[in-house]
Amino acid sequence: PLKYFVLLVGVHSITTVSKVSVKAGKSISIPCLYESQYKNHVKYLCEGYYWTYCRYAVKTNKADPSGKYSIYDDKNQNIFNVTINQLTNENTDYWCVVEINKGQDYKQYFQLSVTRGTPSLYVDHQRITGYIGESITIRCHHSNSGEMKWCRLGRNCVTGSSGSIDGTTVTTHMRDPNVFTVTMSGLKSEDSGWYWCAKGDIQIPVYLKLITSEYCKISNKLHVYELFLFLHFTTVTDIRMIIVTVL
Repeated sequence: PLKYFVLLVGVHSITTVSKVSVKAGKSISIPCLYESQYKNHVKYLCEGYYWTYCRYAVKTNKADPSGKYSIYDDKNQNIFNVTINQLTNENTDYWCVVEINKGQDYKQYFQLSVTRGTPSLYVDHQRITGYIGESITIRCHHSNSGEMKWCRLGRNCVTGSSGSIDGTTVTTHMRDPNVFTVTMSGLKSEDSGWYWCAKGDIQIPVYLKLITSEYCKISNKLHVYELFLFLHFTTVTDIRMIIVTVL
């Protein structure tokens, strides 16, 4: 029984998406969640269908000189994300891996389905910014069949018209053709992180960055101040010259 328990832990040490539909020539970022005890371990992306024969694509301690791959380890959230650029139909099989010194590396496989047409599931932007205390809406465009759901990486999913993730209210609807619309309300700073939209066996990761609305207020005040300085130190003749130049 102990042997099986150890194997189970090894299998679930990394959590990521399983299959993503992507457009040829574009880029995709894939998040890989690992357990906290591996915070200071080397992480890497391995390319190939068979683990035994896969090759290093990029490592956290060794960049990819070609620029095809990049990797970033967010140790605060225990997630490393890999970005693959200029996708081709040869970029299909990968492994998220945590390097284990004097032991077998922990790994998790994911697949990319590369198409020249429109992906079967995609979002308008893979990285979005929201404001604490407010709401944000994500539109997941789909053309495949299957159950729709919205999940946070490593946490729970919302499959019906409403639910919650980490105490944040989530509502969904499909009023628009081939669009699964997700709204998260009453956003908290802890809601920042990786989520994914799923339709059937296809997922698309989405990174949500949350900032305080005070940031926008300060930014707007700076713009007003800059306008005041412009008007204060600009003569009527200068303004006329600017208008003539623009026209």
